[in-house]
Amino acid sequence: MSNWGKDWLFILIKSLTRSEKRQFTLYVNRLQNNADAKFISLFNAMDKMEEYDEQVILKQKITSKQQLSNLKANLYKAILASLRMNPSKKNVRIQIREQLDFATILYQKGLHKQGLKILDKAKQIALDVEEKSLALEIIELEKVIESQYITRSITGRADELIAQSNDLIIQNYYATKLSNLSLKFYNEMLTSGYAKSEEDKQELITRFSDQLLDIDVKMLNFREKLWYFKAHVWLCFLIQDYHNAYKYAKLWVTLFYEHPKMIQSHPIWYLKGNSYLFKILLLFKSVDKYIYWNAKLEEQLALESFPQSMNIDSQRFLLQFSNKLNIEFIQQTYNGSLLFVKQLQRGLNEYVNMIDEHHFHILYFKVASLYFGYKKYDDSLAYTERILKNSDYSVQEDLLFHTRILSLMAQYESGKDQHYEDFIKANRALMKKMKNKTQIHDTFMSLFEGLLGASVKDQKLVLERFVKETEELYTNRFYVRSILYIDVLNWAKKKIV
Repeated sequence: MSNWGKDWLFILIKSLTRSEKRQFTLYVNRLQNNADAKFISLFNAMDKMEEYDEQVILKQKITSKQQLSNLKANLYKAILASLRMNPSKKNVRIQIREQLDFATILYQKGLHKQGLKILDKAKQIALDVEEKSLALEIIELEKVIESQYITRSITGRADELIAQSNDLIIQNYYATKLSNLSLKFYNEMLTSGYAKSEEDKQELITRFSDQLLDIDVKMLNFREKLWYFKAHVWLCFLIQDYHNAYKYAKLWVTLFYEHPKMIQSHPIWYLKGNSYLFKILLLFKSVDKYIYWNAKLEEQLALESFPQSMNIDSQRFLLQFSNKLNIEFIQQTYNGSLLFVKQLQRGLNEYVNMIDEHHFHILYFKVASLYFGYKKYDDSLAYTERILKNSDYSVQEDLLFHTRILSLMAQYESGKDQHYEDFIKANRALMKKMKNKTQIHDTFMSLFEGLLGASVKDQKLVLERFVKETEELYTNRFYVRSILYIDVLNWAKKKIV
């Protein structure tokens, strides 16, 4: 998995489009001073690089080694300032913030009426798109100006601002509390993993419920409802209550369809809501519902009005190709075209610095599983290797374990088992370091250890014993995620036949 390295300035420059680069050059040329000439030289030098190399810059004598860090920092700020001026990059938050800045300038010049007029328009936009933190900030400046610019309507105006302020304080309190709760349970999943027993489940539910005691659901508007649904989705994922996870993920997505303008204002959360909805439908293997909700998503994405940016486009790419793969897993026909995998790889190359490593691994694992389903074992091994060579034991241990299990299955099927024994030992070593090891992990490993070196007759006995031991485990809902992409039990049954 190639990338542009870890230099933030270099990554930012490489992410720029041609028009953005041209705009930056025009922006710097307007400033016209010697320091900005160095900006352009450094910018051009880094733009021509395939990989960041500090020595190339120093050889061109653009600046000294001592001054390079400072010049890079200033160039970074200048690029951001240029992007901020680009109308196509101005989402609604930037537009509101810009109007707030303009009003502040007018206030400082003593032009109170003009400042208040701008603030009133900006506040209405902020309220319309549920940017209530910004709306409250605008009201605070309105109160400052009104307290210094006395008019005949000050009494009524004061009451209006106080009422708006109090209402927003309550709404922002709810949003903050719910967003904190959502983040806390998301972090819980990353650090401690999913609930593995009824005791874990009840402890999480109690902690969650305690945080909602002072939340009046009837008082929640769009933004607060969004956080409310998100928090419940995370809880349900943690306790592996997928029926309620479906309920709240569906409410999350439906909330956007009930307020379609919010899709334009908050496209990332619209995409994320769909992502969680599809994860649950994949667990349920609900192909009809999956296709229904995917059609609604694609209808929105096809609209010219759907927002675009590198961040949005990368998330959109992830979701659309995940859906293609997931539908294959649900239907399990494994007789279609695999051309979209090449399109997927091109997209991964394009968004390499916009997508985190974990999502790369998830997609590689899905592709490896897909190739295994198509009995293309060499291709499956190639994609498992992409994960294994880029991972370590500290990154998504469960994904790493199942990647190794899939690799063992592909090695077994392909006959390329010369490193089979070493691979099994490495997997056992991984298991010893796993923080969230379960019985199903041990059962999977025991299967492949039993198959190692066994005769054909003995292999059948090993497989039969595995099937008997594992069928009961597969009824445990806390293990449902472990069989999502690689159904080892079904594979073992087919080997017996």
